[in-house]
Order: sequence, then structure tokens, then C-alpha cells
Amino acid sequence: MARPAGLSQWHQTVSTYLPQLSQPQVKGLGLWSVGIVLAQSCGLTTVAAFLAALLGKPEATIRARLRGWYRAAVHKSGVTRGSKRRTLEVVRCFAPLLRWVLAWTVPTYQQLALAMDASTLG
Repeated sequence: MARPAGLSQWHQTVSTYLPQLSQPQVKGLGLWSVGIVLAQSCGLTTVAAFLAALLGKPEATIRARLRGWYRAAVHKSGVTRGSKRRTLEVVRCFAPLLRWVLAWTVPTYQQLALAMDASTLG
């Protein structure tokens, strides 16, 4: 897949701050996050359409790649062919992600607002 300028550098940054992620997970998160920023949207359809146009790839291919990033291992493509697939362990990402956020904050700040979305707990 052709890469926009800076995507490899962004993958390195993601890998540095979230070292517990596998390389495919780093690439998936890198693609998602770049797509969200450039499309100025976090919707799967919008991000996939934007990245497909940017990368010159079919939208369905990009959409499947983005969906594969957050799906459970048993639901990922290739699992029936014996491919090794991992489920993203979100709990293990919290502390490294918080460290990353804190690395970007001004050291003199005494407070940090933290919001959590529990909508999937239904």
C-alpha cells in the first residue's frame, strides 16, 4: 500500500508509546489515527472513503482493514486459514496512552480532564 509522507514516522511514534502492540496493530492504529485527523471525522465510512481516495485503493479494502483493527481475533479475516490474529487488549493500552497524553501536556498544569465512554457496556 502506498504511504502518505509521514505515515511511517507516525507508525514509529505509535510503536514507541504503545510498545505492547504488534506491528499489524501499530499499522492499523496508525492508519486509523491518520485517517481520523485528515478526514476530520471518526466514522468508519468517512475515514475509509478518505483513506481510499488518498491511497488509491478500493474503499472496501480500506474499510475491511480498519474494521479488522478493532475486531476480536476470531472475527478477523484469515482466521479460518490458520493465520495468527490477535485481539486488541484495550486495558493494556490505557496506562501507555495516558503516559503519551501526559507527555504532550504542559508540565505546570495541575489538572487533567479525563472522559471515558461506557456506551458499549449496555
